[in-house]
Amino acid sequence: MTEAVVGTDWTAWQHSWDRQQEWYLPDREERFRVMLDMVEAFAGPAPRVLDLACGTGTITARLLDRFPAAESTGVDLDPALLTIARGTFAGDDRVRLVTADLKDPAWTAQLPHDRYDAVLTATALHWLHEEPLRALYGQLAGLVREGGVFLNADHMPDPATPRINEAERALRHARMERAKAAGALDWRAWWELAAADPVLAGPTAERFEIYGEHADGDTPSAEWHARALREAGFAEARTVWSSPSDAMVLALK
Repeated sequence: MTEAVVGTDWTAWQHSWDRQQEWYLPDREERFRVMLDMVEAFAGPAPRVLDLACGTGTITARLLDRFPAAESTGVDLDPALLTIARGTFAGDDRVRLVTADLKDPAWTAQLPHDRYDAVLTATALHWLHEEPLRALYGQLAGLVREGGVFLNADHMPDPATPRINEAERALRHARMERAKAAGALDWRAWWELAAADPVLAGPTAERFEIYGEHADGDTPSAEWHARALREAGFAEARTVWSSPSDAMVLALK
């Protein structure tokens, strides 16, 4: 670890990432609260968790704040966000971070454990198209222990309600524009800051080589996710939280 990395304020970068994400998701903390409620309900206060597409470690940070005896494995491919995660959790033996591509059929071989009490992910799997997502769900069914859970909170619009969807989207975007005019950072502006940082500039350049501006995935409905998870081998699956635009599906092994 270089002197520059040691001196980096990782807490500030985490805070900055949270504020940028909340510009898109004002109810972001509420979904995390419900997510951890469900982890406690099925795995108790000391769960072994897989933080899938972990980014900066947002879920892991909240998991450990609430359950100090928990253990987390964070998996992601983004070198910039993983740099922030590694800086944040350096020296914490409860956290392991793995660089892996979820579209690689062999990605699970890099994990430190064969089974997890819970697999958690938020606002990430919409980067995948439906068929790779089905394949991933099949792999996750083999990673979650019997009685354990998978929770996915993401954009899950209902195609049966186009007028409701459009009205919600118009209101949300109007609020976002007002917040941006007041100084809120959007996705592009946040990445411009990361690219200008001496520690994150290199990993950020690598990140854009991997992903481009944004991956082109799918956003199927919550019902689609629940059905795909049952078909993948989970015993039960349904929505346990929703907002006007997003939802969280829980699948029980």
